[in-house]
Amino acid sequence: MRIRPEYDPAAERLTLHFPDGSAVGADALGGDSAMGDFWGRPVYGRVLEAAMCEALSDYVSKPLRILRAAEDGIGTDSLHPITLLGDGSISELGSRLGDPQLDPRRFRMLVDLSGVEPHAEDEWEERLLRLGEAVVRVGGPVGRCANTTYDPETGLRDRDTLRAILAYRGKLDGEICFGVYADVVEPGRVRVGDAVTPVA
Repeated sequence: MRIRPEYDPAAERLTLHFPDGSAVGADALGGDSAMGDFWGRPVYGRVLEAAMCEALSDYVSKPLRILRAAEDGIGTDSLHPITLLGDGSISELGSRLGDPQLDPRRFRMLVDLSGVEPHAEDEWEERLLRLGEAVVRVGGPVGRCANTTYDPETGLRDRDTLRAILAYRGKLDGEICFGVYADVVEPGRVRVGDAVTPVA
């Protein structure tokens, strides 16, 4: 979390900015073919330049490689590419943590919604929503992990979000959940500030 990535799609170049101010750039297309294990799923791709892999390895003190997936979207952590979370849910959790300004970035949702009652998104399963020019079908809840306990700005653990969510929401199918997944029904551009409306 403390490494800031910068990707230039036109030049196909990835730069990693480290906390000490140093940066390492590399061709983002990669070179040698390799296979990675992504949460138990094999993901085929190409290894990025040695200098970038070495910089990452040095930073965490263990050998790492960074791969570019051979197919777009195949390296995502879910079969559902969209995640949604309302600001009411963030506010509710923040009040329980004693942090009224809880940073929503710690949940890494693709779409943050404003003007939503706490956990209203939990009731939208199977509903169609128009997000800007796109239409999505809302699915099930998003299981959360320890990454949500880290400050997205500093990368340091600062809030026991999982314990707080568990205390007032319990578990669903054995998981601590917060936010929902969705699938794309009609692709389209989504901009900050676009309206979100139900599709009849």
